[in-house]
Amino acid sequence: MKINLPKIIQGGMGIGVSNWHLANVVSRMGQLGVVSGTALDQVMARRLQDGDLKGDIRRALQAFPNMGLAQRVLDTFFIPGGKPAHVPYKAIGIHTIKNNSFIDELCVVANYVEVFLAREGHSNPVGINYLEKIQIPHLPSIYGAMLAGVSVIIMGAGIPVNVPKVLDLFCKHEAATYPIRVIDATPDTDCVRTFDPAMLFPEGLPPELNRPDFLPIISSDSLATMLLRRAEGSVEGFVIEGFTAGGHNAPPRGQMKFDELGQPIYGARDIVNLEAMRKIGLPFWLGGGYGSPEKLKEALDQGAAGIQVGTAFALCEDSAFTPELRTKVRDSLLAGKATVFTDPVVSPTGFPFKVASVEGTISDPEVVRQRTKICDCGYLLEAYRKPDGTVGYRCAAEPEAIYLAKGGTPESIVGRKCVCNALFAACGLPQVRANGYKEPGVVTLGDDALNVQRFCKAGSTSFTAEDVIRTILGA
Repeated sequence: MKINLPKIIQGGMGIGVSNWHLANVVSRMGQLGVVSGTALDQVMARRLQDGDLKGDIRRALQAFPNMGLAQRVLDTFFIPGGKPAHVPYKAIGIHTIKNNSFIDELCVVANYVEVFLAREGHSNPVGINYLEKIQIPHLPSIYGAMLAGVSVIIMGAGIPVNVPKVLDLFCKHEAATYPIRVIDATPDTDCVRTFDPAMLFPEGLPPELNRPDFLPIISSDSLATMLLRRAEGSVEGFVIEGFTAGGHNAPPRGQMKFDELGQPIYGARDIVNLEAMRKIGLPFWLGGGYGSPEKLKEALDQGAAGIQVGTAFALCEDSAFTPELRTKVRDSLLAGKATVFTDPVVSPTGFPFKVASVEGTISDPEVVRQRTKICDCGYLLEAYRKPDGTVGYRCAAEPEAIYLAKGGTPESIVGRKCVCNALFAACGLPQVRANGYKEPGVVTLGDDALNVQRFCKAGSTSFTAEDVIRTILGA
């Protein structure tokens, strides 16, 4: 790798929880701060509509290498002083395989802004985390992050075998393609996304960019071997994420079985063979329940370069969870009242998703009953081949009649919830509906959330990112 190996990689929790401020704090302390790259186009657009009260986004836009494009973004979304609380956020449109220059440009700018701010004021590396399940925005998002000098690309929730070649091409501002998974696709189905950086710089391209290191998130050593064999370009290491980690988990290997609570049962086949990983010879980090000095030592003793920590950083004062939600969750955990449930169906992705039990969020059945189904963010849409041969888009969390009319199956609907809108709400950017209804949030944490008290100082129920790092490093 081109960077010094950190002992701690801060998890990239999305949407927006791992924001630029958290990553900036972590990187300043010599560990790898990571911003969430999920839905950054919408995150930035909403922050601008809220008035960008501290001027951070506008400051970053002043450094963007195409001032005309930066100004178009401001003219479209910035509202001095912020929009009235009852007014909905402006829609930006749904990502589709067919190029939309406006959304592509917004992705580039938003990823640039987030990485720029995370790097501001120090010279240490910063990373960005994406989900392979959300494929369509990859190309403009990655390019925007590279324009801002991102050092590490981390990607999970799938098999991101095509990313290394994209990084090689974007270093030289060359056009790249990305194959998109389309259900029931035939050889003549248009499944390829394209992006050409030249469209952003008609008057001449910027200097060649540095290639970031690529760290795919894996849940098996066989996946590591397959990625190295199939990738057209270099992989610099791996993040090995266990099934106790927050967010999306890989499904159990083999037949899906459930415990008495309805959670997927994981077994010996779901534990990565670290001896095989050591033989590969690339650095790796262990994630999922490793946020303590003892677990860091255990990871290092097993040959890991370090650990990935998400839950502790999500609950610290520097994350972008709303203060009210963060305090409610932390207090519930410290009182022994909150639980974390691995829900096998809540996410439209089909991956198990860890959900913390928090009153007033989508873990609350009454909240779910009151919500009218709508899918207007579209990040977890699945592409499918329509009868006429064109590509359509559907989501198991959209209104049932619409989903079924698009060829979705009734069993796919059961238990699904709108994770996109809920994640926006959790970081303080909830959509407001015309009738005044405000979208509820969701909290996803790893099983290690139950041990959050280790980061609190005596007499306090709160802690900072600095407290997390110093506690884990034993400082």
